[in-house]
Amino acid sequence: MKRSFLISFFFILLGCGQNAKNHNEYPNIILLIGDGNGLSQISAGNYVMNNQTAFDRFEFVGIIKVHADEISLLTDSAAAGTAIACGKKTKNGMLGMDAEKNELVSILEILKEKGYQTGLIATSTIVHATPAAFYAHVEARNEYELIASQLMSSSVDFFVGGGEKYFVEREDGKNLMVESKQFEFVGNLEDFQSSKSEKIGYLTHENNPPSLLEGRTPTLGESLSVLLKKFDQNKPFFVMIEGSQIDWAGHDNDIEFLISEFKEFNQAIDVSLDFAEKNLSTLVVATADHETGGLSVNNGNLENNTIIDAWGTGGHTATFVPVFSSGYHAVKFSGLYENTEIFHKLKNIVSH
Repeated sequence: MKRSFLISFFFILLGCGQNAKNHNEYPNIILLIGDGNGLSQISAGNYVMNNQTAFDRFEFVGIIKVHADEISLLTDSAAAGTAIACGKKTKNGMLGMDAEKNELVSILEILKEKGYQTGLIATSTIVHATPAAFYAHVEARNEYELIASQLMSSSVDFFVGGGEKYFVEREDGKNLMVESKQFEFVGNLEDFQSSKSEKIGYLTHENNPPSLLEGRTPTLGESLSVLLKKFDQNKPFFVMIEGSQIDWAGHDNDIEFLISEFKEFNQAIDVSLDFAEKNLSTLVVATADHETGGLSVNNGNLENNTIIDAWGTGGHTATFVPVFSSGYHAVKFSGLYENTEIFHKLKNIVSH
């Protein structure tokens, strides 16, 4: 009786070890990109949020260089998104292609081949530069209808973002939402959650979603919470979440707009880290494609959580941006390196 119990206990332990090993070989990956969210944006958000944000929870911090494959140091979201998603510098405006117009394979596509579930969430249109960098291959980022067509046959399983008009009000007369043989399209998060389809799209707005100040719903945190429940926890997943409109606030030099969008992005980070704390084979990485606006925090008051802001430009800057990481192999994202290394670090983590 005692010997039988010990043998059974041994095999239980062996089985648990094997499951842990398999899960650890293929970790969940949550990648958050705050478009335009440089160190000054994070500093400003921190000071108005009682000197504490979700960024404080990360274990490691790194720095990335963000220049595009051009003489100019300035990058746009297409080139920066491609560098992060595909591991290669390219020209501004190009998505999923190198400077010679050769198609690149994104980390999302690589992970899909390894059996990952995949998802994208954005507060822009889903065909905008950053989310599109993970599935599209086009010479010009404004080829929105072509990008929408490519999404329909892509490795993406779930997505939430704006841009319905690029799927239904097209120059070619097609209605991709009706004609799609892969995706089920839903009209709210409740239907997203209850759907049994393997590929689901939720186009939240006809064009670009409004800002939070204008009443945008759903929030990044709400969308991410639903998607994390949607994923089959017996399989690894990859999801990219973009706080798109941090960049738009920077272009407008609008600190109120910026802070509201930052707070929403911060909420999505909290959701991600909460999940990772309960699911140890999870990596969370939060970064930016570039800084927007040349923001500086010139003064302020910690007692009443106020800042005095100043802006240097209405465009992007070439300033390095931070990378925050926690969880599975998170230490690999510390240090100073090119933005292309995010792709390579993610690829190496799942290639051992």
